[in-house]
Formats: sequence, C-alpha cells, structure tokens
Amino acid sequence: MPVENIRGVNIVYEIVGDRGPWVALITGGRRGHDEFVPLAQKIAANGYRVMLHDRRNTGASDIRIEGTEAEEEIWTDDLHELLARHGGLPVFIGGSSSGARTSILFALRHPQAVRGLLLFRVTGGAFAAGRLPEQYYGQYIRAAQHGGMAAVCDTEQYRERIAANPKTRDYLMAMDPKRYIAVMEHWHKLFLAGAHNTIMGVTDDQLRSIKAPTIVIPGNDNTHNSASGRNAQKLIPGSKLHQLPIGDKDVPLIPFDEWAPYEPEIAKTFVDFMGSVTGSMAA
Repeated sequence: MPVENIRGVNIVYEIVGDRGPWVALITGGRRGHDEFVPLAQKIAANGYRVMLHDRRNTGASDIRIEGTEAEEEIWTDDLHELLARHGGLPVFIGGSSSGARTSILFALRHPQAVRGLLLFRVTGGAFAAGRLPEQYYGQYIRAAQHGGMAAVCDTEQYRERIAANPKTRDYLMAMDPKRYIAVMEHWHKLFLAGAHNTIMGVTDDQLRSIKAPTIVIPGNDNTHNSASGRNAQKLIPGSKLHQLPIGDKDVPLIPFDEWAPYEPEIAKTFVDFMGSVTGSMAA
C-alpha cells in the first residue's frame, strides 16, 4: 500500500481509478480506509479518481498523540496536503459519520479546494453526544491513568492499530503517560464542546456558511439517526437530500458493511450529483 509522509506522519493511502475528477472518501470512527474500497470502485467505474486514506491515528497510518487543534481538524489539513501532492484539488469530498464531520470541516477550512460535499450517515443527537466522547477519548484516558501506556496498548482499538502498524507499540510505549493523558483530555474537551450541536462538531452558523454544492444521505441508527441527516440538509444552503429505502432502527450502531446492499444506489446518487455540479455526466 502506498505511503506518504504528510506533515511528519506516514499516511497510508490508495487511489482507485486513473482518470476524471477527484473524489476523497473518509471512513467513520477510527477505521481504516479498506471498508470504502467497494464503494470507491463503483464510483471510479463512472470516470472518477477516488482517494482513500487511513487518517493519522487510524488504520495502518502512524499514531501521533499531539496537536492543539481538534483531531478532526488535524485530519483535514493532512488530507489537503495529501491531495495537493497528487494534483487532486479541487476535490469532491465526503464520508460517513466522523468522515462526514471531517469533510464538513475540510470545506470550512479549505473552501477553495472543494467542488462538492458527499455526506452520509451524519452524526447528531443526544445518543451520539453521550456515546462518542467516551468511545474516542474517555476510555483511553482511564486506561492510561490506571495502567500506563501498556494498558493503552492493550485496548481493542490500539491492538488493532499495532497489528496494522507494529511501530505503533514502540511509539506509544515510549510516550509519557502524563503527556498522553494531557493531549487526550484536551481533544476530549474540544470534542465535548461540539457534541451537542445539531450536527456534532459543527455549529449551525458554520453549516449555513457552506457554499459548496452538497448532497446528504441520512443514516438509520441511534448514532446516525435520519433526523440528523435531514437537519444537516436543511441548514446547508442549496443542498440536496437523498433518502435510501430504509427506516431508523433502535440500535446504537449499524456497521457500514450492513449498508453494502445500498452501495450501488449510493454510488449512483453521488455520481449523478457530481455530474450535475461539473455540468456533464461522468462516462
């Protein structure tokens, strides 16, 4: 898998397709890019080049527990640099869950670099606000407090990161637990500050300020309830809504692979939307 050193961090990436406008898709949670390969292939088959990557601290990319900005803001600048190196700007950018949030922040931080936003499984509501800060930060802060960096390495997420990139363990074990806790507590605080917004991590005024053409496909679980997707679409000027033939389920989270049956419709929706933005349908 190709690797680029981006702002001092080794970032694993994959480009699907070899012609046409650029698209960047960002997975949710802290998952690697692999789960989006089938969707990227369907989009690329219509004449697009799709950039997938493992964000820092996810997948097989390097772990770097540092930075004063929110983690998702750091991810936007990494991706901007990665795309710039490959001539991938301006770009249609989108993603699911935290990938959708990162895409929105990318558009806010780098508006001239965005041709359009492709958002799905948007996160919002009280359930997500209560669940995700603990999932992303709280449990790891406690692990470091109670058992140091060895306990952090033994958590499920970091075991996966170490399996994907064995150097991760050396990096973490060399880190002062107090420093790790301080950075994670800072990120936790920043994350909590936006957790109860209509759309997690983004204010309503920020959503209203987006000028990029946007399409939203709502999710259907408690973390990505359909109301959040509809609310995002109402707040982003001129945006479009596409509702899949699904209803909300009263479950914490539906894994993205359970959306596989809808990937052809998602791909067609995004391809048609991007064609309308560029003024011509992709080949």
